Amino acid sequence: MPALNRVQLIGNLGRDPEARFTSNGKKYATFTLAVNRNWKSAEGDKHEATDWFLVNAWGKLAEICLSYLKKGRLVFVEGRLQTDRWDDKGETHYRTTVIAQSLQILDRKPEEPEVAETPVEDLAE
Repeated sequence: MPALNRVQLIGNLGRDPEARFTSNGKKYATFTLAVNRNWKSAEGDKHEATDWFLVNAWGKLAEICLSYLKKGRLVFVEGRLQTDRWDDKGETHYRTTVIAQSLQILDRKPEEPEVAETPVEDLAE
């Protein structure tokens, strides 16, 4: 039976991406992503919570992340979940990471000028 491991997230970077290296020297980028959830209680009270995700990107995608992403940027990340397990002094630890397979920047850089919208009528001339 086929398996599916896919996650899609839209959120803001919690910190600038960092370059890291595996023990054999392979470079990757890592950053945190804050995803907000909003809901109303049965009484009608509004609530908000933030879920934090650790994201790793490899290869060319890592280079793009390191070059273009900064803390606070709004991004769409699509990838898979990977849970690592290790023992430390008799205690078992788990960490679930998003392994990014694609990424789309959803906002402008703060220094980019705002593009003025051209009315549709002006395009017909």
